Amino acid sequence: MYQLLSNLRIVEGTSFIASPLCGMYLAQMGAEVIRFDSIGGGPDYRRWPVSKEGKSFYWEGLNKGKKSIAIDLSRPAGRELAVALATAPGKKGGLFLTNYPADGFLAYKKLAQLRADLVLVRVMGRVDGGPALDYTVNSAIGIPYMTGPSELGDMPVNHVLPAWDLLTGAYAAFTLIAAERYRSETGIGQEICVPLSDIAISTMANLGQVAEVLAGGADRQRYGNDVFGAFGSDFVTADGKRLMVIALTPRQWKGLVDVLGLADEIAIIERKHGVSFALDEGVRFNHRDELGPLVAREVAKRNSSELAAAFDSNGVCWGPYQHLSEAVHDEQLVRGNPIFTKTLNPSGYTYPVPGAAATLSFEARRPPSRAPFLGEHTDEVLAEVLGLGSPAIGRLHDAGLVAGLQAGG
Repeated sequence: MYQLLSNLRIVEGTSFIASPLCGMYLAQMGAEVIRFDSIGGGPDYRRWPVSKEGKSFYWEGLNKGKKSIAIDLSRPAGRELAVALATAPGKKGGLFLTNYPADGFLAYKKLAQLRADLVLVRVMGRVDGGPALDYTVNSAIGIPYMTGPSELGDMPVNHVLPAWDLLTGAYAAFTLIAAERYRSETGIGQEICVPLSDIAISTMANLGQVAEVLAGGADRQRYGNDVFGAFGSDFVTADGKRLMVIALTPRQWKGLVDVLGLADEIAIIERKHGVSFALDEGVRFNHRDELGPLVAREVAKRNSSELAAAFDSNGVCWGPYQHLSEAVHDEQLVRGNPIFTKTLNPSGYTYPVPGAAATLSFEARRPPSRAPFLGEHTDEVLAEVLGLGSPAIGRLHDAGLVAGLQAGG
């Protein structure tokens, strides 16, 4: 946790991945992030993975460092409270993050009537406002037909990482800060829409893949575990470990050749085809069917520990294949990584929790804050943000419009 954004308050009405992730990133940089949910929890409150008691590790993972207020959003008076939070006065506020429908009670035009300089970042599925999730966006842009081995033919393969949710969450955080900076200079607020579908297709274009298809007239084929356009694939060591080895740069290629003692055989292939593999990663990719077996043969002669030391000392880019159950005990990734701190979480489980992935040179890293219990900060938020006194807060509780920290939270 850092304090770069301690002068900002973001109200968040969200669920699932992209929007909560955006709020979490902002909280990790010091912003006060207040998430409102329905009493009893929103649609993602019990989402898998869950503990054996049914508590969502997912929810507490994406809501670290936030404050929680529980409101009965099914009633007009409850929705009015949510609107009041989003449009609360003060220089610090007026920043709202949501993935609620654009034409509902949280429509920008309605909110802007209450606070003209409101900055609203709305994460969407499709640009037309229709619903979409990472999987449906991913299927629409062709990634499942590039994933997996060529033997699958035209069978799509979904990957398990919600890449477009993750990119959208990060991009939404960037746009919110950009819009806040603009408002601080001009006094002008605005709504910013960030659709998953636009993030996905623009990313494909940014990576050159839209141009590749339009210019070449064909989709990219599957290459299994081979890295497209460079030399890289998985290889098995003498002790049965599987390593991912990639040579993008000239130094990485030279290091790989030197470690495996392949210089003479590589030179024969180069003379045979009239090419040089020293500088051009694309040439290595074109001849991977000849280069790959040589690397596989030599890797298979050596134990993983021997290769690891030699690769590291010669600048080779490589990594082990590990199950997540192995990675969580990896000294560099988790056990000795300063971004993690063992934390007691609302689920009742203590485990390593990450703070901000970035490390700042001038500010000391603070331990990450756990996710809130649902409704944990209801009274605090009503008092500090809306300026309500104890009698008014009590009446809201009596009417069932709000709830505090709920049993089983």
